[in-house]
Amino acid sequence: MSIAKPGAFGIQDPSDTVALRVTDPALLPGQRVPRPEETVPAPPRKPVRDRYLDLLRALALVRVVIYHNFSWTWLPVVFPSMGVMFALAGSLMVRSLNRPALSVIRGRLRRLLPPMWLFGAIVVPLMLLEGWGPGYDHHPNWWWGELAYWILPLSEPPFGDSLHTLGGHLPSTWAEQICVPLWYLRAYLWYVLLSPLMLKALRKLPWVTLMVPLALAFFINSGLVDQSGRLMEAATDFTTFGSCWLLGMAHGEGLLRKIPQYIVPSLAPLVLVFGYWWLLRSPVDNPRLGHDLEAVPVAQAIWSFGAVLLLLHLSPSWEQWPKPLERFNGVISLLNSRAVTVYLWHSVALVLTEPLIDPLWSNTFIYQHAQWLLASRWTPLVISVPLICLAILLFGWIEDVAAKRRPRLFPYPRRSKGRRRGR
Repeated sequence: MSIAKPGAFGIQDPSDTVALRVTDPALLPGQRVPRPEETVPAPPRKPVRDRYLDLLRALALVRVVIYHNFSWTWLPVVFPSMGVMFALAGSLMVRSLNRPALSVIRGRLRRLLPPMWLFGAIVVPLMLLEGWGPGYDHHPNWWWGELAYWILPLSEPPFGDSLHTLGGHLPSTWAEQICVPLWYLRAYLWYVLLSPLMLKALRKLPWVTLMVPLALAFFINSGLVDQSGRLMEAATDFTTFGSCWLLGMAHGEGLLRKIPQYIVPSLAPLVLVFGYWWLLRSPVDNPRLGHDLEAVPVAQAIWSFGAVLLLLHLSPSWEQWPKPLERFNGVISLLNSRAVTVYLWHSVALVLTEPLIDPLWSNTFIYQHAQWLLASRWTPLVISVPLICLAILLFGWIEDVAAKRRPRLFPYPRRSKGRRRGR
C-alpha cells in the first residue's frame, strides 16, 4: 500500500485519498477509497437569530419608552437600556467585520440613515413652518451648514428648542422633545466608523482597550476640560458608552468566553457598586426626582459597563425561545424588525398624546367621573402604544428598503397553522 505524503504546502494528492494495491479480489488494482477518518463535510449552517439578544433589544426599547413617559430615575439603574443597545450593536458589528471594512461600514450606514432621512423629511419642514430658520438662536451664518447633520449625523442634527405650538396644540418645546433620540444616531455613527480600529486594538490589548473609554470619561468629566460645543457633546457620549460597544465586540469575538467563569460574577457586582456610589456622590439637579443616572456620564459609564458585562456573561444564546417566552415571540420579533422606527418615533407618539388628552378635560362627564384617568401618567403611555404601531405602519417599511428586503407594513410573525401556543 502506498500513501500520498504531505509536501511543503499540504497533501500532494489533490483527491486526498489512499491508493490501495492489494490482492483482495473485492478491490480493483489501484482503487481509491476515502481515508478511514474522512467524513463527508456537513453543509454550511445558516446563521440563526440569537433570541437572547433579541430579548435584550426589545426590553431596551420598552424601557426607553417607559422612561421618556414617566421620567422614573430608577429605571436606568434597573436596566441600562442605552448601554445594552450599544453592546448589542457592537456584537453584530464585529460579526460583520470578517468582510472588507468599507463594505461593512457602508452597509451599516445604509441601514441607519434612510430611517433618519424620512424622520427629518417630516420634522424639519414642520419646524420651518413653526418659526425655525436661519436667524434662529442668533447663528444665521451657521444654520445652513448645520442642516448637513440631518444628512450625515457626525454631530447631533439641529432643532428649535422653542417654537410655535402648531395652533396651540403642542408645547413650545415639542421639537426638542421629539428630537431627543437623535443623539443615539450620532454616537452609533461614530462607533461604526471607528469599529475597524477598535477591533484591531481589542484583539491586541483587550483589557486595556476596554478601559480606555472609561478613563476618557473620567478625564472629560473631571472639570479640566471645557465640555461646551458639538465636539465635546459627541466625545461625552462616545466615552460614556464606548466600553459597552467594546464589550459587545468582545462578546462577538468570543473573547468573553475565554475568561474563567467565576471572574465576571465576582467582578461585575463590584463595578456596579462603584458606579452607584459615584452616582450618589454627584450633585442632584432636581431634588424632587433624586439622582438620575442618565444625568451623570461617569456613573452611567461605570454602571452600564458592569450591567452589560453581567448580561453578556449570562448569554444563553437561545436558538429557540424557552417555553415561558414563546408567547412573546410576535412582539419581540416586531420590535427587533422595527427597532430604529420605534426608537425614532416613540417621542413623537408621546408628544401627540397631549393634544389628544387635553380636550377630554372639557367633557363634563369625564371631568366629573374620570379626572384620575386624565391626570394619570399611565394614560399617555397607553395612548402612545397605538400611535407607535401607526408609525410602524407608515414609516417602518423604510427599514426593509434600507436592508434590501421586501417591504412589509407590519412584520408581525404569523404562527404556523396547526401549531398550538406553548408547544
